[in-house]
Amino acid sequence: MGKLTNKVIWITGASSGIGEALVYELANKGARLVLSARRKEELERVKGNCAGVAQVNVRILPLDLSEPSTLKLNTEAAIQFFGHIDILINNGGISQRSLAKDTELDVDRRIMEVDYFGTISLTKYLLPHFLKQKSGHIVTVSSVMGKIGTPYRTGYAAAKHALHGFYDSLRAELWKDSKNIHVTLICPGWINTNLSITALLGDGSPQNKKDDTHEQGMHPRKFARKMINAIENKKREVYIGGAKEVIAIYLDRYMPDLFSKIVRNAKVK
Repeated sequence: MGKLTNKVIWITGASSGIGEALVYELANKGARLVLSARRKEELERVKGNCAGVAQVNVRILPLDLSEPSTLKLNTEAAIQFFGHIDILINNGGISQRSLAKDTELDVDRRIMEVDYFGTISLTKYLLPHFLKQKSGHIVTVSSVMGKIGTPYRTGYAAAKHALHGFYDSLRAELWKDSKNIHVTLICPGWINTNLSITALLGDGSPQNKKDDTHEQGMHPRKFARKMINAIENKKREVYIGGAKEVIAIYLDRYMPDLFSKIVRNAKVK
C-alpha cells in the first residue's frame, strides 16, 4: 500500500501531456481520480487507457478554466464523486510564443485567466472543504518560467510568477489554520508534451507546431514519477527538467547579471 493508495485526487489538464501521464501513474498506485479538462472525449480516452481494475475509481468532470462562472459548481461536483478530496493538482494551462510588442492585450488576459485566475479559483472554492476536514494538499504545476523570464514568454511568465506569489502567501496563511494542509509548487522545464503546439501566438491563434526544445524534453511519464515523489514527500517547491533549465533558475538567483546576458540569445523555442 503506497502513500497515495485510496487518496482522492482531482487533476485538471488531465486529457494530455503531464496530466495524462499523472493519471496513469496515480491509477497504478491505487488512487481514486477525478479527471478534468475541456474535452470530454479525450478524458474518456485517458480513462479507457487505465487498467480495467483502476477504471472503477476514475471519474470524468469536464471543465474550462476560462469560464469562471462554472468553476464553483464544478468544485462542488468534484467533491460529490467520492464524498471528499484529498489532493488537488492544478495542472491545466496554456503557454505563449510571441514577443510582447506583437502580442495583443487580449492574449495576455486570456493566459492570465486560464493559468492564474482559473487555477486560484479552484483552490479558493476547494479551500473551505480542506479546512473543514482539517487536511488537504494543493499541488500546482507552475513552470521554470515562474522563476525566470525569457523572450517569447512575457504573458506566460507573468501568470506563472503570479502563481508563486499567491501560493507562497497561501502556504504561510494555512500554517496558522491547519498544519495538515500542504502547498506544493512544481516547476517543469522542457517536457515532451504538446504545450508548445497549443501555445498562443500574438494574435491568439495556436502555434500548431512543437518546439525543438519540447521535442527533446523529458518524457511525461518520467516527469510524472518525479512529481508524484514530490507530492508524497509534501515538498514545498521542486524543479523538474533538464540540467539547463534547472541551472538557469539558480544562475538567475545567484548571478542575475550573467543570467541576463545569457538569456537574451537563449534558444527557447
